[in-house]
Amino acid sequence: MKSRIALILAMALNACTPTHGGDVTRAMPISDSTLPPIKIFNTGYHAGPVRANNDLALDFIELSFQLESGRELPIFTRFEGPITVSVIGNQPASLQHDLTRLLGRLRSEAGINISQTNAPRANVTINAVSRKEIRKLLPQAACFVAPNVSTLDEYRKSRKTKSGSWSQLRKRERLAIFLPNDVSPQEVRDCLHEELAQSLGPLNDLYRLPDSVFNDDNVHTVLTGFDMLMLRAYYSPQLHNGMSRGQVAATLPHILRDINPRGETTSANFATRTPIQWKRAIETALGPASNRSERLKGAGEALTIAKAMGWRDQRRAFAHYAMGRVLQRDNPKEAQTHYAAAKQFYNATPGTGLHQAYVATQLSAFAVSQGQGAQALHLIAPHVETARLNENAALLSTLLLLRAEALDLENRPSEAEAVRMDSLGWARYGFGSDWAVRAKLREISSLNPLKG
Repeated sequence: MKSRIALILAMALNACTPTHGGDVTRAMPISDSTLPPIKIFNTGYHAGPVRANNDLALDFIELSFQLESGRELPIFTRFEGPITVSVIGNQPASLQHDLTRLLGRLRSEAGINISQTNAPRANVTINAVSRKEIRKLLPQAACFVAPNVSTLDEYRKSRKTKSGSWSQLRKRERLAIFLPNDVSPQEVRDCLHEELAQSLGPLNDLYRLPDSVFNDDNVHTVLTGFDMLMLRAYYSPQLHNGMSRGQVAATLPHILRDINPRGETTSANFATRTPIQWKRAIETALGPASNRSERLKGAGEALTIAKAMGWRDQRRAFAHYAMGRVLQRDNPKEAQTHYAAAKQFYNATPGTGLHQAYVATQLSAFAVSQGQGAQALHLIAPHVETARLNENAALLSTLLLLRAEALDLENRPSEAEAVRMDSLGWARYGFGSDWAVRAKLREISSLNPLKG
């Protein structure tokens, strides 16, 4: 089974830790909400990777021939022929819009012959179930995908059998995705993107990837240009079920030369692999089950390993971010030192614009709490468009709410109110229910020293 882990690894949008471009949808019922209508994304920008094809080939092999557990996969597997997708269960109102957009992108950007069907049997069956049902089976999973099944009952019967094992898979014919139907629209969509991508292609996640959903930091939540390139390679006619690691590795240079010609002239980077000890340290630092002393120890170990490995990429930045998160409540000034270090390393790493936007929420939230409205506005300004283009409504609304508080601090109340109202439609998509949106409003408002 492959699952999106419900750890706090995606730089949590938490204000106490601290537009334009979408449309107000009429397809989603507003019910009796007194908040503005939900906003949804109809467009986005997902740039392709600017990396050497040699590096991309290494990424492809490691993503495709290993599970997250480290277990090796003996052969290459994928769907052959047209792929059908169906949805069963109590479908949330937002799902169809996001599924239609995703299938369109998979066809146009990855060249995959995939479509939705109402037929009783599909290659990929999306099961919309409650979060409680998912947690009963996998306590730490937000959603997951399983091979050779279509329903939850089938999964319960097969989960500990040979047919339910990814390592025993020889070809992909039937898979099931289980995603929650009682969470925010953004969480539903995020699960949809990651699990459908892994239904079709790679089953591993790599922390070294700065621009991919195939990364357990959960920063990218919709498929990126890198992800679409990996999937386009996955469904190249030059690959087929049953190929060995060596056979795929020998074929990849030809595939990548055709689909990513600019990667032929880019210098290779040869990023080091991520030790399992670093992954475990990060999970301890940011996982919900750890107490504070364990989290502090985990963050410290992650930083120690990052320095020892000589990393100056997003993994070094993420270790500083994790330490900032752990220190934030009891030592906010020291936390800011680590957020500043994270910003420095992200700034020096291509493809980390979204990561920088997350760090900006932390730095600007602290500035607001110190009454530094102008500084907060300066920190926020470069990142609002980044959040919009990456279709991250939770991040976008958080940045806008912080901007509103900063404008209040600068004695610009009418501008502040306009920005605050603009944020609410995005907050409804990003955070879901009215109570969650109002809680976020109160949380960020409480940072403002003028509001006591």
